[in-house]
Amino acid sequence: MAAEVHRIAKQGFGEGTNALYDAYRPTYPEEQLEFIQSRLSNPQGPLNVLELGSGTGIFTRCLLAHKTFGPAVRQLHAVEPSAGMREQFVKTVIDERVLCREGVFDKTGEEDGWADLIVVAQAWHWCPDFDKALTEFARVLKPKGVVALIWNLEDMDVAWVAANRKAYEAYEQGTPQFRLGLWRKMYQVPAIRFFPSQEEREVSWTLPTTVDRVVERVFTKSYVAVLDQTEKDRLRNTIKASTERGEGLAWIDKDQGTFEYPHKNLVVILRKD
Repeated sequence: MAAEVHRIAKQGFGEGTNALYDAYRPTYPEEQLEFIQSRLSNPQGPLNVLELGSGTGIFTRCLLAHKTFGPAVRQLHAVEPSAGMREQFVKTVIDERVLCREGVFDKTGEEDGWADLIVVAQAWHWCPDFDKALTEFARVLKPKGVVALIWNLEDMDVAWVAANRKAYEAYEQGTPQFRLGLWRKMYQVPAIRFFPSQEEREVSWTLPTTVDRVVERVFTKSYVAVLDQTEKDRLRNTIKASTERGEGLAWIDKDQGTFEYPHKNLVVILRKD
């Protein structure tokens, strides 16, 4: 996150919201982890990894479980401003190589030149000062070190997903959501000069899901978590009905109620000189 954590993020990701977040937010596609690893100067390690905005540890667990990436990690320092998120993290990430502490994008608490990789999963769009954050990243990274930014986003190309997104995105309250692309302002700040090599890679992928999981996922969104109960109930009914209509829905097992949840996943790579 950042030195001034956004009001909606602070409240919507605060204590009492984190178990739901951990249970219903998606993991990340294996091929994108392989892409990140391939862009490192020493992909086989040993790697020092700094993960910022680490949340409840969803990406952390994904990385450590990866068949080649996981064994290459020597140490992973997770930095997260939310006490509730950190509490959930230490319950779910059990690995002697990992520590989790309080911090923000531009005040990581890491020593100079420590990290081979800085990774930010599903959080960079909350950063209010890209110049300060990138300056901090340049300080913490080793020469030729890499910043990897990664996001999942529900795929608007599928009708039932588009209908659901239209319903819940109406409640965004001006928050700097990833889909808006405001994070691309980082390419215009002075500190981008520390990262002359830049690369993006997007893939499409699907996750198995159910109607209940689709509905609960919506309530992990910060701007939905802060709604009053009347609005939450109204949105819950809308999402449930839209998903059950299922325009464009691809069944995995209709008897079991499982179907595909289509996503896009974007990775942005910045490499330090």
